[in-house]
Amino acid sequence: MRVLVFGTFDRLHPGHKYFLSEAEKRGKLFVSVALDKTVEKIKGKKPRQNQEVRVRAIREASPSAEVSLGSESDYLKPVRDISPDLILLGYDQNLPPGISMEDLNCEIERLGAFEPEKYKSSLIDG
Repeated sequence: MRVLVFGTFDRLHPGHKYFLSEAEKRGKLFVSVALDKTVEKIKGKKPRQNQEVRVRAIREASPSAEVSLGSESDYLKPVRDISPDLILLGYDQNLPPGISMEDLNCEIERLGAFEPEKYKSSLIDG
């Protein structure tokens, strides 16, 4: 099974590692990391770590995963390129602007939270 996850993964923390680990349990993991420009556009602020650092952190945490950067202009490009059987979303993750569940031609699962009161990025970042 081909499992695709998306995210910023800024300052990789135990909540992110739990998410990646759970995704790996479901099949071959593909990770699409948001570009710095995309993060700034969607979240209104730049990530604390640049995209190369974030990609490297995921590769170190999940060596068997195939990690790539997303597309600035086409949020569905990774979905078309990878043709996943499953897209796994984080417990509080939203789809990119203009994308709906109906645009994704595969199973979609939302993972439960891992200690969100402690490991939510917005809490860690302050």
